Amino acid sequence: MSEQPFTLAIPDADLEYLRKKLDVVRLPDELDGAGWQYGAPLAHIQRLLAHWKDGFDWRKAEAEINKLAMFTRDVDVEGFGTLNIHYLHQKSEVKNAIPLLFVHGWPGHFLEVRKLLPILTAKSPDHPSFHVVAVSLPGFAFSEGPKKPGFEGRQYAEVLNKVMLALGYNEYVYQGGDWGHLLGAHVAHQYGHKHVKAWHSNMPCYRAPKLLSNPFLTLEPYYSAAARQRISKSAKYRVTGSGYFLEQATKPQTIGYSLADSPVGLLAWIYEKLVAWTDEYPWTDDEVLEWISVYWFSRDGPAASVRIYHALTGGSTHDSFAGAARSTIPLGVSYFPKEIIQLPKSWTQLLGNVVFESEHDKGGHFAATEQPEALAGDLRKMYGKGGPAHGVVPGRNGYD
Repeated sequence: MSEQPFTLAIPDADLEYLRKKLDVVRLPDELDGAGWQYGAPLAHIQRLLAHWKDGFDWRKAEAEINKLAMFTRDVDVEGFGTLNIHYLHQKSEVKNAIPLLFVHGWPGHFLEVRKLLPILTAKSPDHPSFHVVAVSLPGFAFSEGPKKPGFEGRQYAEVLNKVMLALGYNEYVYQGGDWGHLLGAHVAHQYGHKHVKAWHSNMPCYRAPKLLSNPFLTLEPYYSAAARQRISKSAKYRVTGSGYFLEQATKPQTIGYSLADSPVGLLAWIYEKLVAWTDEYPWTDDEVLEWISVYWFSRDGPAASVRIYHALTGGSTHDSFAGAARSTIPLGVSYFPKEIIQLPKSWTQLLGNVVFESEHDKGGHFAATEQPEALAGDLRKMYGKGGPAHGVVPGRNGYD
């Protein structure tokens, strides 16, 4: 499992192939006045397509990405052989910095952590500092994906934990949203207390309570307007915005052909989420195209990433928490107003041992990109002096 430095260098032939694909795109028509009601608007995709062909500079973006401290290493996964895993590892100058594992979801990737790095690794007597590790999940970006079915929550957790152990972080804390949140439950269940000392989520969701075991939590929506409002937001997302989830959870190979073959298809599929799931975040065209390009140029191709939906739901036969019981390690949660899944806050106690909660008035699903200062501030409060999880990692309290 020796570590190797990683430099991103997409071959010129791959760039030329992309240009040829963009030159022969056939776009669909659009109903008059459709706006966002039917999905990504044609005018938006036309603008991004034109910029991708004649304005976006991948080599410039690539050079910026290569300023990050990136590595790969082989990780043995029980029953699945060896996977070559890509990750970012940014160390703090603070000797006793807290090791923090940041885990992305879909349609995110390791670059979501970029804005957090200078904040979390900063040295100050006023707040803790962190050594930050951001792993590309198997099948995402430049990590090798599994080659056979059955790679589930336990295996994803095994990969994440083994990377941290290989880096010398036998004890660490965890942060995630989207699949990063869901995998956090698996990591906390499998490695809580021994290796994972605490975790934080910016998408705190879990199974709904049951009447017999949690009657008061179950009945809360009947007497709490705030609880009803949060459930209503989640219900709207499930009805009008979750079609992609069912497709990717049941037939990822089918949608995979389009994602792998059509760069504009990939662009529209993800761009819709980048806009719909954020809180009016001012995406630049360069930001969007860099984000999409990481998927297009990914090691196993864009189709590999969507298989995580099938893997963690058993093809939509069970929920994503199957096999992950509630952990008693400290849990911190941050609530952002435009998060796609919102449940009554009291239900979060079913997920874990909640010791820290913070609510923000701005931000959505991609909190690390949209509101990095707010998210990092919550981590500082949770693990800093006087915080509920201060000193949770023995010998690494975040201060010199």
